[in-house]
Amino acid sequence: MAQQQMMRQEASLGELFADLADKTGTLIRQEAALVQTELTSKAVSAGRNIGYLAVGAFVAYTAVLVLVAALVAGLYALNIPIWASALIVGVIFAIAAYVLINSALTALKKTQWAPKESIESIKEDAQWLKNQVD
Repeated sequence: MAQQQMMRQEASLGELFADLADKTGTLIRQEAALVQTELTSKAVSAGRNIGYLAVGAFVAYTAVLVLVAALVAGLYALNIPIWASALIVGVIFAIAAYVLINSALTALKKTQWAPKESIESIKEDAQWLKNQVD
């Protein structure tokens, strides 16, 4: 009788370890999926901001090319010397370009690259696993 009870305890212990191994494997797969999702989200956000940066730079460049000539000619028509007309227009478009580029760079600098939620979750999982083994 004592031998049967001992065999049941051994089987229960084996089942517990098998269950722990199965749950640990599932947990690791879920954590990897969480990390992938979080990093993908951050990469999409960074890509969008880089796109805005490129568009802002292109718009600024195009605006300079197209409007400088028109504004310089307009200011020259108002009897402002050509060099002063060009200087005024150049400063205005330089300010506009700075604002567009600076706002995109500021948004990129604020991006948190570390997957904080995943890190916290993995720490909690490690603590849980340690408690299960103890």
